[in-house]
Amino acid sequence: MDVLSAILYRQCVRAFLNKPVPKAYIETILNVAKWAPSGVNTQPWRVIVLTGGVKEALSTAILATFDQKTPAKPDYAYYPLTWEEPYKQRRKACGLALYSAIGIQLGEEEKRRAAWRRNYAFFGAPVGLLFLIDAHLEKGSWLDMGLFIQNVCLAARGLGLETCPQASMAEYPDLIRANLGIDSAWHVVCGMALGFADWDHPINQYRTTRLPISEFAEFRGDFS
Repeated sequence: MDVLSAILYRQCVRAFLNKPVPKAYIETILNVAKWAPSGVNTQPWRVIVLTGGVKEALSTAILATFDQKTPAKPDYAYYPLTWEEPYKQRRKACGLALYSAIGIQLGEEEKRRAAWRRNYAFFGAPVGLLFLIDAHLEKGSWLDMGLFIQNVCLAARGLGLETCPQASMAEYPDLIRANLGIDSAWHVVCGMALGFADWDHPINQYRTTRLPISEFAEFRGDFS
């Protein structure tokens, strides 16, 4: 797959085949992704790869906490406390399209909650990734982490795999650290589902849209 196609047709996949991912594939993905740029070559990323019983145990623990309606306590704020335009409308349109794809209407809160629970099981993917960063690093290193995570998504596509980066997996970092024996010096940035996509599932028929470049880019100077 060429790079432009890998970027253009990447999407967040939320249903996966019950097909194991060879460890060699995961190692290849991480060996490629590690070449992401980072300020003064800090390489601030740390990844924990979960599968089988270890993955299931973590998902079970998070789901139990979620079902008890325990408030999330992430290491950082991913979203703003107050949504303003144009981001408010984009968020609403994204949610409506996602739930419509699986036949959930406005007001069906129990169905929405059941759909949301799938986040904590990595959407049934055979592999779950957790991305961690040293707590004392600053915003620049978080930007570097984003570049690394995008590389993981694209490298996975090169091997016929798909992904879904998940901010939801950072909602209960204390539980994750306790469950996996991780020191508090490491912050949980996000998770990621990884596997072979189930393209027949309705949820994978949904895609978000993007603005034309005329709405977010400025060209200043002389161009040929």
